[in-house]
Formats: sequence, C-alpha cells, structure tokens
Amino acid sequence: MSLPWRVFRKASPGLRSLSVSANLLMNFVPSTSSIDANLVDRLQHFVSQASRLFVISGAGLSTESGIPDYRSEGVGLYARTDRRPMQYKEFVGSAKSRQRYWARNYVGWPQFSSHKPNAAHRTLRRWEEAGKLHWLVTQNVDSLHSKAGQRRLTELHGCAHRVICLGCGTVSLREELQRRFEALNPEWRAQTSGVAPDGDVFLEDEQVLHFRVPSCTACSGTLKPEVTFFGDNVSKATVQLVHDRLAESDAMLVTGSSLQVYSGYRFLLAAKERCIPIAILNIGPTRADHLAELKVSARCGEVLSVLQPH
Repeated sequence: MSLPWRVFRKASPGLRSLSVSANLLMNFVPSTSSIDANLVDRLQHFVSQASRLFVISGAGLSTESGIPDYRSEGVGLYARTDRRPMQYKEFVGSAKSRQRYWARNYVGWPQFSSHKPNAAHRTLRRWEEAGKLHWLVTQNVDSLHSKAGQRRLTELHGCAHRVICLGCGTVSLREELQRRFEALNPEWRAQTSGVAPDGDVFLEDEQVLHFRVPSCTACSGTLKPEVTFFGDNVSKATVQLVHDRLAESDAMLVTGSSLQVYSGYRFLLAAKERCIPIAILNIGPTRADHLAELKVSARCGEVLSVLQPH
C-alpha cells in the first residue's frame, strides 16, 4: 500500500508541513488471534510476584502508536518492501548517502515527531510510579517512553529527537535541525509513496539531488541522529549500565520485541544466567522464546493495560 505524502509551502516563508490523507494511514500492528485468558492470568501472577521488574521494550510497543517496525509479519518494512535501513558505514562514508538519508528524514519528521504514547507506554509509566518497575530498557528511538513520563529509562539505541556531531560531539535537538533544513531548502519539493520506521520515508534518488544538508554550527562537522545505526555498536558504558540494573532486578518482561538484534538479546542471555525469570509479550515468535517461562502473543497495550502492578 502506498501512502501519498506531500511536502508543500505554507503561507509563512520557510515553513513546511506534511500532508497525509488520514483515511490512508496504515495499520502497522500485525494480526493476532484472540487472547488466551489463562495466559493473561499467568502474566498477571508473574508481574505481581516481581518486586523489581526489569522491562525491555521494542518496536512492537510503538506500532500501536502508528509507527511502523521492520520485522512484523505482513506489515513490517521487510514484508512491505525490499528496501533496507541505512547502515552506519554507508552514512559516515558517503556524503550522497547522508544527503539521501536527511532528505527522507526531513520529510518524515513532522509525522514521526507527532506520535504520542499509547496505553502500553502509559501503563509502564504507572508501574514505575507504583514502585513495580525497577528499570526499562527500550530499543526504540521514538522518545515515546520519555513523552509518557518514564524516568527509570535507558534508550539502548539512542533517540531520534537528538542530533550529534561526529566531529566535536555536540548534541542538539532534532527540531532545531528541522528549522535549519527549512532555511537551507526554501524551494525544495518532494513526494513520497510510503512510510518506513524511525522517521524514514520513501523518496527516489533524483528527488534528493538538490537537497542541502547543514553542518555542525560549532565545528562544521558531520551531523548524525543520536541513534545506533545498523552495523554500529551500543557504547560499552550503556551496556554496562543495563547489566548493572538487570543485576538489581528479580524478573524480566519483554514487550513488543522479536529480539532478533543481539544488542537486546544479550540481556536475555544474562537474565537466564542469573536465573532471573523471563516472560515475553509479543505478537509472533522471538529469538528468546526458549528462554522464557511464559509467552503471550497479543498486542502490548491491550494486555498491559489490564494488568495490575500489585
């Protein structure tokens, strides 16, 4: 299915907007069978028994907010198209690749940045307030946990709402960069036929030829979203922090992740080694199903919102 988006000129000079036909918005949540009430009861018991719950969230949590993921059956990026996400080496090694990336991100940003937390995000925030949730590690870069008010949080793969200079390390807000894009490209136009994860959209190469990309205001260095691209590594300090929080926990719950990426899966291996019980809430199989004592295949928001922290 195509999603006809258009960047167009507003009355105010330099401003841009993203036009989306509301009735054409895709449903990015994969289909699932009816919920097994017995499994939900067992998950409630699992949560109730935990006093320091460690949660890992993935893209399946945010699909219910309208953000597509990569791997969901039938509706993920890999199922809908043969396009693949930008690789770290490609981004840092090619100015043309950066131009293409930022042009697509510029078009997708107004929609991506407007997404709001859903019932699952709000439930996890309430669990933190109730003293149930000890730490939350999200593999998502959409900032929805932060928007929901989560505090005991590690953004394992960074956050698309921040930008970092590869030269001097200065961190700035993505919204500020959007205004710089607008100023540099007052007459630029683009149309896209689809939406991809993490604020990306589909543009043809010829559409981005004249798109101008700003550099760092402090050192004129290359700007990159403060996220871990495919082919890059999570910092050792972040990994150690997560291991430390896991060591303080007495149960692990995975929500909305297939755990195909090792950066998240490693913590399931660590939990198993520490004899920390594991439960998984995710539509479809995961890489760690064999490590879990309980698996529930259902929408995260639908199940989490009915669970009580005590």
